[in-house]
Amino acid sequence: MTTPETPNGVVHRNIKTPQSEEISGPAAGSRNNVPDEDLRQWQKHAQRVKEKVLEQVQVQLSDLLDQALTETVESFTQTQPTFNGKTTKKSAPRSQRTDDGKVFVARPSLLDELFEINHIRTIYHMFIAVLLMFCLSTLAVDYIDQGRIVLEFDLLFFAFGKMGTVIWAWAVMFFYTLLVPYLTLVIWGSLYHTCPSKLGLSLGTGLILSAVQTYVLGLFPIFVVVQYQLPPASRFIVILEQIRFLMKSYSFIRETGPVIMRNTPKEGESPRFPSLSSYLYFLFCPTLIYRESYPRNTHIRWKYVGITTGMIFGCLFYAYFILVRLCVPVFRPETKEPFTKRTMVLAVFHSILPGIMLLLLCFFAFLHCWLNLFGELLRFADRMFYKDWWNSTSFANYYRTWNVVVHDWLYQYGYRDFLWLSKRKFRTAAMLSVFIVSAVVHEYALAMGFGFFYPVMFFLFAIFGVVFNFAMNDKRQSPVFNVVMWASLFLGQGVQVCLYSQEWYAQIHCPRTENSFWEIVTPRSWSCSYQR
Repeated sequence: MTTPETPNGVVHRNIKTPQSEEISGPAAGSRNNVPDEDLRQWQKHAQRVKEKVLEQVQVQLSDLLDQALTETVESFTQTQPTFNGKTTKKSAPRSQRTDDGKVFVARPSLLDELFEINHIRTIYHMFIAVLLMFCLSTLAVDYIDQGRIVLEFDLLFFAFGKMGTVIWAWAVMFFYTLLVPYLTLVIWGSLYHTCPSKLGLSLGTGLILSAVQTYVLGLFPIFVVVQYQLPPASRFIVILEQIRFLMKSYSFIRETGPVIMRNTPKEGESPRFPSLSSYLYFLFCPTLIYRESYPRNTHIRWKYVGITTGMIFGCLFYAYFILVRLCVPVFRPETKEPFTKRTMVLAVFHSILPGIMLLLLCFFAFLHCWLNLFGELLRFADRMFYKDWWNSTSFANYYRTWNVVVHDWLYQYGYRDFLWLSKRKFRTAAMLSVFIVSAVVHEYALAMGFGFFYPVMFFLFAIFGVVFNFAMNDKRQSPVFNVVMWASLFLGQGVQVCLYSQEWYAQIHCPRTENSFWEIVTPRSWSCSYQR
């Protein structure tokens, strides 16, 4: 019969001999402490070994699961549906199949999974409690000031005013995006394989479509926003839909054009085109990457639709109370107060709380609720609209995981196409170009939405964002860098809320006296002192 082995030294020190039993006094007590000290050291060493083993097992298990998922997706996509529902075998080697672009897989949103955990759901309940406190504080202040309960939403009604203009402008952009790019693709594809000058036909068609796109999806929304003097929220609806239609139509042409060029029809057959119904579905489904088909759910969960719709309205009222209770009283002062360093610093730090709350609300309302609402109504199964960006220890990972929908488009048609044109020689330049394009589009949306030019977002995104992206890269894994990331987000949101709020009221009380270039690009808040 054998006994389990124990660490060397421990067994021999614990064996009692007759001589040791007869020894007493301080010397014996000192020797009795030796086994306890060695045992503690051994336990600490075993704990460290256990942690290392568990970490290695976790990493290896994660790699195995990722590999299994990749192989499963690859085997599934070996028979891809093409135009008119027909399937074609993919004969490309495995190394090329993994680089064909985004693969859509049925999966739920991360927050939907996390809300199944009681601890995470409690945090969600805490935010609801804060919303209730905002409502109660507003009712209490109104009752004290006016002697009655007044729950007005004048700011909300003002922000979403002139919705009739927004609806018909959206309808024009929608029907144009639905019909013109699709018909252009059909006409071009019908002539491509029979035309003697394929390059001339493609260049001519591309130039004509680009000119029409510039006029209808480029200038028309700007004309509507400026000419009809739309309020802020209505402006953002028109401008964001303009950007969405441009990105979707580009993806449709970019994905279907090369397929038509590669698939030469047989004699007597006409080229195969994507169906109009699949393109119509793409215009509404929550993705910017076109595919002929997507993974679909079997049914619509109407209870989920109702709850998600309620959460969207809750986020709107939440943002309203944040602006009314935390921003308007600060940036609409009762006395003259010129622009000084002291007022600037105090205003920035006061804006950190409403700024980060508005950031979280925008993320939850749009990236989770709004996209999941359309995904559920359209039975769109791939709900990975974001990842766990809140756990990021680097800004590089934060930019990849914050908005997966837009990141996929920028990576697919910006970063990868740049590398293809440069033969994979200028990766840094490709990354910088994507940052610059994203910063310009963000600043364009804010400038058109607010009605003034104040490039705060551009400088934070294109300058500080680029620096942080390279300084805090994926090699930073310490939890300290997660604290740094959150602190940077707090400060950045405070700066944006402060400067944009100051400029909003400065534009109202110190309007431009002329329309010169410098008058337009110079912020009014730098020199404006006003009294309410």
